[in-house]
Amino acid sequence: MVIRSYRDLEVYQRAKAVVVPIHKLVEDFPSHEKFDLCDQMRRASKSAVANIVEGYSHKDTPGKAKQFWRTAMGSANEMVEHLEMAVDLGYSSEEICSEYIEEYTVVAKQLNKLIQTWRKF
Repeated sequence: MVIRSYRDLEVYQRAKAVVVPIHKLVEDFPSHEKFDLCDQMRRASKSAVANIVEGYSHKDTPGKAKQFWRTAMGSANEMVEHLEMAVDLGYSSEEICSEYIEEYTVVAKQLNKLIQTWRKF
């Protein structure tokens, strides 16, 4: 498959697909978490996507691209922890969060592979 845009990257598609569901999920969290866990989850979900895009914009400079993709991988891993914390605190069920945890785990793995294999083209 030819990659013509960041939109062609499966990792981008996966990360973007969970942003809206995460924003909807945190709407049901307690109000005292609005500026804490909810805010962190909204920011990390968007950060993963934005850093994938920004990394791709530096595709001709592999070191710079990989730096952004490492940040995106950090945000994906952060989301796994936030989702596990939401379950631990009783804000959401394991059934609901496990799907998102799996998606962010795959995103982190795909970013790791992208970082390992990306070359200037």
